Amino acid sequence: MQLAMVGLGRMGANLVRRLIRGGHECVVFDRDAAAVDALVREGARPARSLPELVPQLRAPRAVWVMLPHGEPTATTVAELGRQLSAGDVVIDGGNSHHHDDVQRARTLAARGIDYLDVGTSGGVWGLERGYCLMIGGPEAAVQRLAPLFDTLAPGLAAQPRTRGSDGAVRRAEHGWLHCGPAGAGHFVKMIHNGIEYGMMQALAEGFDILRNAGKSSLGPEHRYAFDLADIAEVWRRGSVVSSWLLDLAAAALAEDRDLSGYGGAVEDSGEGRWTVQAAVDTAVPAQVLTAALYARFRSRQDHGFADKMLSALRKQFGGHVEAPARRTNP
Repeated sequence: MQLAMVGLGRMGANLVRRLIRGGHECVVFDRDAAAVDALVREGARPARSLPELVPQLRAPRAVWVMLPHGEPTATTVAELGRQLSAGDVVIDGGNSHHHDDVQRARTLAARGIDYLDVGTSGGVWGLERGYCLMIGGPEAAVQRLAPLFDTLAPGLAAQPRTRGSDGAVRRAEHGWLHCGPAGAGHFVKMIHNGIEYGMMQALAEGFDILRNAGKSSLGPEHRYAFDLADIAEVWRRGSVVSSWLLDLAAAALAEDRDLSGYGGAVEDSGEGRWTVQAAVDTAVPAQVLTAALYARFRSRQDHGFADKMLSALRKQFGGHVEAPARRTNP
């Protein structure tokens, strides 16, 4: 199939690479000409502007926007809405708010253009591992683009089938799912990221306790000197808490055993806040997810080992570079 990608950052560029490797044709655009040129060398076709991109596509067209949420995405989707035609599809694969998706879908539908919101999880490892895709929008558009989603997703062989799933293979078992109408995909991804906050916080706090188990305030017979890298390594093998996040924690500790390369100021990209707000809106108690978000706020004032672990995990799965510390309290 043919797809245009607008936005060639870490995620957008690797999505294109995975599609090209899967035999699809990609037209690419980014304000950074070097990012475009890099993918042209790998088989993509270049566009130097949005007006230059659209004529290169065969109808019905599909354009995937992979930009930061907010104004960059809103402006680009609006511009595409003016250039595309009835039957075309605009895909927002970033982390937009689901309320914005509903409005954009309504606006584009007035011109006969479909809109899909695709929550995309996989970080910098998605090129090789595949991307978990959570999709909102009209079923017909999802079905038409299914070959693209099949290529991007990890596929059925990525995990053993869940015990009890002995019948026909479900779409979700391939690693992508049509979650519902406009906004549903980003809503599910928002909750996914909120849960991610909580899981990361649990790992970070656990390793912090282990690290402090040798404090002089403890009785001599109750002091322990643990090798955190080895503990992470043994937990990866057969333990109940084994997970990809634990794999990444082990990798971070193997690279930097005391995480001295991290300051511990942990950013949040928005989805955790939106998850907490959704909990408020639905009157659902979410103590762990809320506490995990607040822990990130606190980390920007006073940094402990748990904060360094959170920063290390964000770098491991998403390539997020730690921002300079911002101390708001004396």
